[in-house]
Amino acid sequence: MTPLRLGTRGSPLALAQAHLTRDALVAAYPGLVVEIVPIRTTGDKVQDRPLAEIGGKALWTKELDRALLAGEIDCAVHSMKDVETIRPETIAIAAMLPRADVRDRLVGALSLEALPPGARIGTSSPRRAAQVRSIRPDLTPVMFRGNVDTRLAKLAAGEAEATLLAAAGLDRLGRSDIGVPIALDEMLPAPAQGAVGIECRTDDRATRDRLAAIDHPVTHACVLAERALLAALDADCHSPVAALARIEGAVLTIDAMLYAGDGSEHVAGQEHGAPGDTAVSVTLAARLLARAPDAVRRLFAG
Repeated sequence: MTPLRLGTRGSPLALAQAHLTRDALVAAYPGLVVEIVPIRTTGDKVQDRPLAEIGGKALWTKELDRALLAGEIDCAVHSMKDVETIRPETIAIAAMLPRADVRDRLVGALSLEALPPGARIGTSSPRRAAQVRSIRPDLTPVMFRGNVDTRLAKLAAGEAEATLLAAAGLDRLGRSDIGVPIALDEMLPAPAQGAVGIECRTDDRATRDRLAAIDHPVTHACVLAERALLAALDADCHSPVAALARIEGAVLTIDAMLYAGDGSEHVAGQEHGAPGDTAVSVTLAARLLARAPDAVRRLFAG
């Protein structure tokens, strides 16, 4: 059986996700040799500025894309929330692992309400910053970037009173004891949060077929619906948007919220339809933008 070269970022979380992917592939194909190939990305190198200021989500993918298209790796594993919405036609999202906990966890306090007046909350996410200020306008977001340990070290050093981290990432790192989960009715997650995707070259039929064996169809359909919403909104790294799709029976339901940058205004909506029908996301985007206050609308749709 031909070995498979799996490209990944070199952070502890990225490597944990690569090992999950390798385990799934070996379970599907006993005897398959999967070589994990760490590749350092620009997003890993530059830690002192928000992503939106230095190139957006492509900072997590461009080096992996280059290696993939150059034939140095056969496929690449990604946190899907870090993958830019519009991908090259030469690269295909071939599989997604079963989605993990989609919630955020608050670290440093038992709840947002328990934080002292004017407390600083470390985050580099426009979505989290807007949601926090929507709930507690007195809180002050301060820029936190880096891997989980880096952010926890900044918190321990007193650079903020609290921070927000994805529950899925903490769980995959064996850190489930850290933080308090925030209910989904208080904070919807980022689109595609909790999902791990595997990409390969579009014309590599053998690898696409191999990866299909580890694809989780429900996760795939939900994440594609959330990504279709981002595309319809023309959202980017500056756009505070939260969304979550789910499938019950044969019905896909997607909830979304758009925020002003300072959290002072927002608009929420929900749409139902058939899994795989991108019109559901397009309709929801149009309805959200039609009802959005100006402070929200100007951050979306160009």
